[in-house]
Amino acid sequence: MRIFGRLRGRRLGYAVTLAAAAALVGSLTSGLPALPFSQQATSATFDLDHGNVLIQVVFPRYDAVTRAESLGRPLLVVDRAAQIELPWFDALAPYHPTAVGIFSNLGRRPEAERTIRNKNIAVLYSAFTSLNVVLPEYKSSWLDMMAAAGLDPADTAEDPTTPSGIGIIATKKALAALKHDGTNRDGDIGGSKYNQQPYADYTGYEPVNSAYKLRDPSRWQPDVLTKDSSAKKGVFTVQQFAIPQFGVVKPFTYDSPAQFKVPPPVNSNFRNRKAYQQQADEVLAASANLTDMQKIKAEFFNDVVPSYGAVARVVNIGGNYTTEQTALYVTMADIAFHDTTIATYYYVRKYDAVRPYSAISYLYGNKKIKAWGGPGKGTVSDITGNEWQSYLSRQAEADYPEYPSATVGACLAFAQQARRSLGDSINITVPIPKGFSAVEPGVTPASDIVLHWGSFTEFAADCGQSRLWGGENFRSSIEAANHYGPKIGDLAYEFIQRKLNGN
Repeated sequence: MRIFGRLRGRRLGYAVTLAAAAALVGSLTSGLPALPFSQQATSATFDLDHGNVLIQVVFPRYDAVTRAESLGRPLLVVDRAAQIELPWFDALAPYHPTAVGIFSNLGRRPEAERTIRNKNIAVLYSAFTSLNVVLPEYKSSWLDMMAAAGLDPADTAEDPTTPSGIGIIATKKALAALKHDGTNRDGDIGGSKYNQQPYADYTGYEPVNSAYKLRDPSRWQPDVLTKDSSAKKGVFTVQQFAIPQFGVVKPFTYDSPAQFKVPPPVNSNFRNRKAYQQQADEVLAASANLTDMQKIKAEFFNDVVPSYGAVARVVNIGGNYTTEQTALYVTMADIAFHDTTIATYYYVRKYDAVRPYSAISYLYGNKKIKAWGGPGKGTVSDITGNEWQSYLSRQAEADYPEYPSATVGACLAFAQQARRSLGDSINITVPIPKGFSAVEPGVTPASDIVLHWGSFTEFAADCGQSRLWGGENFRSSIEAANHYGPKIGDLAYEFIQRKLNGN
């Protein structure tokens, strides 16, 4: 049965709220005692023969870790997903009639072995192997996964004829293939042997501007960030361009990001004074007229876990997906995110464009402007250009140049590959309680509100607008993502279809 192929052309209309889905997932995350394997079989809570091991066992634990570490670090989430989640496709490929893996070709298992149990076991051992390599500090959570399924965590045999062995081999081959992909995730590029710095830049990027002097108002300026927690008040740090080398990482679905022909950010050239000021003033106008709905959407799309997690829960839980279908959904999304991020970082570094906070400070300095005045202050008319901050700067400010928008590129690619595999229609409903905002806790929203999208097209459109509302991107940066985001979404879908067909 070609379960992988079922996603193609499927249309979704599930009216599943995030609250209900989260409650369902939460009910599966109750703490399990760390037991020796001899006792795990009797304490196991997951049905290997009928359940979805990703939804019921892996994600409840994995998401909790990702949520705690993801905010402000979307690039790290993308890279970890490649290491942790993409091997699941390879672990399942031997149980599919025609598929081959992304990193490996582990042969074909007999039809009699293509059972739900074997697929769940292969995926769980794959996840257990990668999670212990990528996030070893959470070993107790990964042992908890195995206990929930009654599987032996000490089984490390790389046997290509058993589901556990297939899962382990698939992950090890994937990690080996990714080891020298250009990310420098181990900090060893350049021959460093001691005190290695994971993800350190090895390409020699240096900003034209310092945090304290804007030498070129067209170029990116690192910001000075402050810590809001009581324990860290008075702690100031200067931004660094986070992982500028990601633009030279090898993509899965195309040869070079240069092929997408993203035009330069002419409106960010300060010598083009009229356009430069117009785009800055549009950001200020959005800042001055922020609604509670716009603030919450800006926060929602700025954090990758709740935004894409909301869609995933509707699709997977609302669609009653199997482990195989969930792995396919995750794989296509991850490929789209990974390759779109490479293209974004290639152009972000190439153009090194100014962000709104620097442009507004340059244009207005100590002049008074009308804008959002900070948490709980609302719109004020006596804030200066030097004092202005974006709404999202209080949540997690982007630590790389502005053009094109990384967030919008990812949204567009995700939406396009989802449309190709699922159709455009989807019913995402996310209730937000009063005062839920991370930027303005207890203040925003002033009353309960509901976020809703009826299609992936609407979802991506709001994602784009959210960057303007949040003050993180100019409109031209949002629009520039259209030059490559949807194309990479198509490429991700077509890449996986080829893998499913054995190519």
